[in-house]
Formats: sequence, structure tokens, C-alpha cells
Amino acid sequence: MGPICRGRPLVAIVGPTAVGKTALSLRLARDLPVEVVSADSRQIYRYMDIGTAKPSVQQRQQVRHHLIDVVDPDETFTLAQYQALAYSAIENVLSRGSIPLLVGGTGLYVKAVLEGLDIPRVPPDPVLRARLEAEANSQGHEHLHERLRGLDPAAAARIDARNVRRVIRALEVCIHTGRPISGLQAKSAPSYSILRLGLTLPRKQLYARIDQRVDSMMDAGLLHEVQSLVKRGYGLDLPSMSGLGYRQIGMYLRGEVSLEEAVALIKRHTRRFVRRQANWFRRDDPEISWFDVSAPVYGDILASVRRFVAAKC
Repeated sequence: MGPICRGRPLVAIVGPTAVGKTALSLRLARDLPVEVVSADSRQIYRYMDIGTAKPSVQQRQQVRHHLIDVVDPDETFTLAQYQALAYSAIENVLSRGSIPLLVGGTGLYVKAVLEGLDIPRVPPDPVLRARLEAEANSQGHEHLHERLRGLDPAAAARIDARNVRRVIRALEVCIHTGRPISGLQAKSAPSYSILRLGLTLPRKQLYARIDQRVDSMMDAGLLHEVQSLVKRGYGLDLPSMSGLGYRQIGMYLRGEVSLEEAVALIKRHTRRFVRRQANWFRRDDPEISWFDVSAPVYGDILASVRRFVAAKC
């Protein structure tokens, strides 16, 4: 183990789904006094373990993890809530003399913490959201995105039209405040020294790893997990159930596709998702130091973290 840290360092480990972020954080925990603060918008949900690739109980016993299993699948969880809990967790880790690792692939979560976004405290409006969702279903997501473009061009330029949930949230803020969400999202940099590490793989290898991961999820009981969630009373139309894996298995349970087709869709949509993740991180944070994990780079990563911690602690 490394020396106890009394500074205020924060190490962020980002990158696309299935690239090996969790494995790296566990390996670093063998060499440094670290704790993990999750930046994954799906791992916050209880009972959703397999499809979210949550660290196992054994892995969480090896190193303390924060912001996993925070809310039930039918509870609302906002970006503002995440940011507040993440800052609280980071402070707790630092108070124990450990190094917080912010680990995950949810770009907006990472950005909210590292850049100190001043997030509008506009509570969710279920009636408005239902109306906007119905509008998207009847007229298409592009129509909703065009509506956002008219109210907030800057936000529309950042938000993918296919990400209906984010488009609806931006519209919700615009409608309730009378101001564009982009104008409300000021920044107040947090008081941490931050090291940004990004993991990458050649596309072909990453796709092969995704296919293997999805097959492993099915073998581990993803279908049973979704069925159990439904038996608990969690509807397939919940936002939590719109994530990769859950949405496609839900299509199978509704009889819309075969199980084989559902698995193929999970793989295809995950590949599409990792392309968007890669674009997000490379465009949104040029300060990230990237490591191609198809090569033996752990020694370089560990040395980078040690140099950073030595300078800050």
C-alpha cells in the first residue's frame, strides 16, 4: 500500500463500456489506498446487478465502493442528487486519508463532478414528462429535439436527438424556468487536484469484448433478473428499465422479438453506445490522458497515479 494521503487529489478513470475500468480500479487498490466513487447512471439502481455490470460483492469487499445501489428502480434520481452525493462521498474518502477514484462511463456524471456544474434545481414534472414522451412517440424524437433547438440551441447542439430523456429534461428546465438550461449550467470548479485517465481499445477488440460480456450476462441470468424486476412490480416502461440489456430483454418479454434477436440488439446497441461515449469524452475533456489497454500499460498508469499523488500529498 502507498502512503496515507492528506492532500485533496481526485483521480478520474473514464472510458467506454467494457473497456476495463472496474478491473483497473481493483488493481490500483492492491497498490494504493483508494476507494471507488461510481460514475455510472445505471449502477445506482438496486436489484439491477447483471445488466449494469455492477462490481460483485467480492469485489466490493476488496475495495470500498460508493454510489452503488442508491435508489429503487422506480425512484427518480437527478443529476443534482448524484453530484451532491458524489461530493459527499469524495469528502468522506479524503477524510480517511484515502484517494478517491471517480470511475465510470456516464459522461454527464463525470462532468458534473469534475467541472462543478451548477445544476438547475428544477424538480421532475411527471405530467409534463409524460406529455413530452407522448409527443416523441407520436411525432418522433427529431421533432422533440427540434423543439429544444428553438428554445435552447446550445443545449440541442450538445444533446443527441436519440437521447429522449435528456432532451425532455432540457425542455422541462426551459419550460419551468423560462430560461435555457445551457444558460443555467454555470460552473464552479471543485477544490480538488484532478488527474484524468482514459482507457481505450481498438474498436475491433472492444466490440469483441462487448459481445463476450453480453453472452456472459445472459449466462449469469440477465433474463431472470429482468423477470424478477417485473415480478417485484417494476414496469418495463420505467426510465431505469430503458438501459442497455433491460430494454431489449423487455422487448422479448413483450413478445416483440425472439430471445436471440434481443441478445443481438443488446450487442448492436452497446456498440453504438460506446461510439457515443468515445466521442463525448474526447470532445468534452481534452485533459484526459489516454491509455490503450490492448498493451501492458498498467505500470505506466500506476506510475502516473503515484507521481500525481506524491505531488499532491
